[in-house]
Amino acid sequence: MTHEPTPLSGAQITLTLDDQTATVTDVGAKLRTYAVGERDVITPFDVDEPAPAGHGAVLAPWPNRIRDGRYTFAGVERQLDISEPSRMTALHGLVMWQRWTVAERSGSAVTLETRTAPSGGYPFDLLIRVTYRLTATGLHVQATATNLGTATAPYGVGFHPWLSPGAGSLDECTVRLDAATRVTTDDRLLPIGTEPVAGDFDLREPRSARGLDLDDAYVDVLRDDDGLSWIRLTGPDGRTAAVWMDESMDTWQVCTGDHLDAVGWRRTGLAAEPMSCIADAFRTGERLVHLEPGQTHEVTWGMALL
Repeated sequence: MTHEPTPLSGAQITLTLDDQTATVTDVGAKLRTYAVGERDVITPFDVDEPAPAGHGAVLAPWPNRIRDGRYTFAGVERQLDISEPSRMTALHGLVMWQRWTVAERSGSAVTLETRTAPSGGYPFDLLIRVTYRLTATGLHVQATATNLGTATAPYGVGFHPWLSPGAGSLDECTVRLDAATRVTTDDRLLPIGTEPVAGDFDLREPRSARGLDLDDAYVDVLRDDDGLSWIRLTGPDGRTAAVWMDESMDTWQVCTGDHLDAVGWRRTGLAAEPMSCIADAFRTGERLVHLEPGQTHEVTWGMALL
């Protein structure tokens, strides 16, 4: 039996609507490209390489890190595989490197789905579906997780787009983030508390990205009249690449990429990550979803070029 080679990023699914184009891959249901005209909204990565720093990934059934990969749920201690050895954590869930199946597709939208394989570390059976849809106002993303098993499952979800500075550099951009409280962390980037935003961490008004070194979570998000919270990256061309989340999520992670292991990708964009919970939620229980048998959890977010 012979097989046609597939790009390392996965099979490519192209979406178009007017001057908008997006590319989704079946590996991790990742958003590999999104552009309006010639202007990138996210920092793309090459078709024949794995996503270098979580670019465009779906982070489920938990986003961010779990300390030592160990947690206790319903009175049972579980051990997940350590996927970030340098910090001894289980990072960004289980599905970002799985191949997803296309469930529905049109010229401007696609729905992909995957089913978690129960294991000793996560013995839960979830069906996760993600829909990417180009609309007149930008890219809309909806994700659901349904518990197909017989036991309540711990669950959280996040997404990992890297906003593009356009033809300029990150240092030439301004950043704005709608949130009033920063999560403080230890040297493993695991949460230890919160504090009101101040100094370089106060991004409620646009400020230069030059000199900003961020890998931080934010809570107490601020919302506009439509109930949306935003992260905005305005490039030297005056265009703003922006991510929004509705009231289904209430946590941001923002990263300038100064310390990525993928050295060539440092400060090439701004990670603007909508999340349902912060790091270590499986251990702390903070904002953790208890997904009961048969229950579905749904979140919505999106992107635009302003």
